[in-house]
Amino acid sequence: MAEFKGFKKRKYIKILRTIKGLASKYKNMTDEELKAQTERFRQRLQKGETLAHILPEAYATVIEADRRILGMAPYDVQVLGAIVLFHGNVAEMKTGEGKTLTATMPLYLMGLTGPGNFLVTANEYLAWRDAEEVGKVYRWLGLSVAVGVQRNAYDKEVDRSVVYKSDIVYTTHSGLGFDYLLDNLATEVDKQYLQGFNFVVIDELDAILLDMAQIPLIISGAPTLQFNLYHLADKFVKSLTEEVDYEISEDKQQVWFTEEGIEHSSRYFGLSEILSKENQVHYRHLVLALKANYVQEVGRHYVVEEDEIFLLDEMNGRKMIGTKLQGGMHQAIEAKEEVTITLETKSMGSITYQNLFKMFRVLSGMTGTAYTDVVEIRDTYDIDVVPIPTHRPIKRTDHKSSIYLTNKAKMLSSLELVKKAVAAERPVLIATGSVTKSRLYSLILLNNRIPHSLLNATTATAAKEKRIVHQAGQRGAVTVATAMAGRGTDIKLDDFSRENGGLMVVGTESMTSDRIDNQLRGRAGRQGEPGDSHFYTSLEDKVVVESSPEWVRKFRKNLENKQGDEVATQEGLLNKKKFQRLIEKSQKNKKNQDVNSRKTTLEFDDVISVLRERVYATRNKVLTGTPTYFREVILKSYKHTAENFLAERKKRDAFEFSDFILNNLDYSFDQSRLDGFDKMSVKTLRQLLDDIIAEKDQRILENFPHADQSYMYQRFIILKSLDQLWIDLADALVQLKTVVQSRTFGQQRPLHEFEKEANRYFTECMERLWIDITRNMLLSELFINRDGSVDIELP
Repeated sequence: MAEFKGFKKRKYIKILRTIKGLASKYKNMTDEELKAQTERFRQRLQKGETLAHILPEAYATVIEADRRILGMAPYDVQVLGAIVLFHGNVAEMKTGEGKTLTATMPLYLMGLTGPGNFLVTANEYLAWRDAEEVGKVYRWLGLSVAVGVQRNAYDKEVDRSVVYKSDIVYTTHSGLGFDYLLDNLATEVDKQYLQGFNFVVIDELDAILLDMAQIPLIISGAPTLQFNLYHLADKFVKSLTEEVDYEISEDKQQVWFTEEGIEHSSRYFGLSEILSKENQVHYRHLVLALKANYVQEVGRHYVVEEDEIFLLDEMNGRKMIGTKLQGGMHQAIEAKEEVTITLETKSMGSITYQNLFKMFRVLSGMTGTAYTDVVEIRDTYDIDVVPIPTHRPIKRTDHKSSIYLTNKAKMLSSLELVKKAVAAERPVLIATGSVTKSRLYSLILLNNRIPHSLLNATTATAAKEKRIVHQAGQRGAVTVATAMAGRGTDIKLDDFSRENGGLMVVGTESMTSDRIDNQLRGRAGRQGEPGDSHFYTSLEDKVVVESSPEWVRKFRKNLENKQGDEVATQEGLLNKKKFQRLIEKSQKNKKNQDVNSRKTTLEFDDVISVLRERVYATRNKVLTGTPTYFREVILKSYKHTAENFLAERKKRDAFEFSDFILNNLDYSFDQSRLDGFDKMSVKTLRQLLDDIIAEKDQRILENFPHADQSYMYQRFIILKSLDQLWIDLADALVQLKTVVQSRTFGQQRPLHEFEKEANRYFTECMERLWIDITRNMLLSELFINRDGSVDIELP
């Protein structure tokens, strides 16, 4: 195996040799003998053998099944990648190296243990495509396989009870995340469908665990109280002056009010102190409006379509359908763009992809580009990145980046290269960094009468994207795309293109990291085919402007003043090594900013995660609790409610005492029982509260003819009270996070403040939980139906 000479994981090579040595044995088996291996493996596992011990035989089995069912036998490099995945690593496999087939081996092996094994993809189309292509192999071998997401919006919903009982599930990152959150809102154990988190292979892992790491999955519930401040805040913020009223960070990711801006806002809204607690609603809306106007960028962070705001995945340009920014940020953008403002809803549960996938016992993934971020992946997820050799040597030529002073010069020069490729009928993929830039380049091509396809968030459905990408390698095809460029679908060359240089990738700007650049380069030269990549960049590129030293801005300005329009054609002027290093350093600075930002997101979510897990653990205890447990919780809530009410009030007031009883214990309380209140001792008042609670509790329970109904009522009350606590807490934490992060530049430890305030919120909510349970238990209205069932209306 000379081709693996530079491969460092020698133990994996040894396993590969063992698997190859078994090939003839399994090739000589009949179909029935091969199918019977699944049951034999399962029996051996039940007797105590480990998955690692049976790996060579299991892999040899599925390799032969792949050959018979799919007509494809995995190459050695694919088997090597499959070994890497089993051991909980990221297999870095270049475009076209056959990741779909690679995944069949570890998924089959892990599927022998039963449910809890997943292949996670970026979208529904890929989940269904991969499941249909290789699902027949698993089923032929006796394993069950299912898809966890709808094929499209018009397809019927999947049966989650069936899906998650399957040995192997193909799904999307968001589909799995939302199902996890839904499981923890279920009111019955049999409505919790997930069977655990055993093993996962994440396709295009870097896109999900790095690029999307800062976008939390959030299930929203009832609308919050809507304030008519979004338009007012937006109007005010649009009138502000940078450096006077507000400042923006160098990376353009943060914005904050100056002291003068805060005073200005107080005067504008006629408030004495806008930072005071009573004015926090006004301040929150101003912070949101500030971010919406000066951080969120149309065409890069979102698009506006038919009176709606759609978020974009900044790394690949895809629309994130159904996803909204929380804490009022989405509504602030709607006000900025003058579209209909949607209702702001409360968060009923949230989790980041980071914490979702860290729950898996074995986390693995595949991608063509991850080694550039190996340190972050290792530090965050405790998994390693293992580069897998290519099946055939890479023939693609990656040309040195061409650097220009202005965007205009860069675009004109790249256009000349495209024209030459078009004249030679060579396929060209033109990659841009945003939806806006893709539209601009499309207009340039139209003005030059160059037919082309446009692939971005506003033009492509998953099916259309597949068609465009499949055609991108055909003779004379010109494709303009955002960085999405059809990840997950190979660009296949026709014979003419293969013999005439292959696909040419033209990058029209330096992307936000060298990893994204490498992804785009990797679109050409699959499976040893020819290809070229050319990157054009300028000192006006977003990554350079936002992440380069101050001298670059001055240099650009001085040169423009001296040279004028002539500089548009002077490429050689900026081809010195220091400008190449500048581009690399700008990307590195941007990458470091992104790493720190993702780290901060994880740190904040870790705080929320601790609280979330405590609530979910308590909730699961209630779902599986006994009647004795329910009664203990109810009685404990009664005790805490009475004690806390008396302890908080040093001055006793008959009206306040009566009001508490009427609003929390008994609507029909007899006021005469408080006659002589001024002479009652604390002990007497405590006994009175206990008596009122006991009497009302007995009357409530007498409504239920059967003991089971009584227990289920108490269980229902506890669950509903606990869910309301978590909804209020989760929503408060979203709001808190927005405010605290806006103060990043005004204090040293925003995370510390968030942690302190989050724990205070949690303590307050837990104290309120007792009175909520008491109130819901005693004041809910019961409606007994003719069939003996009971309807409940909470107070």
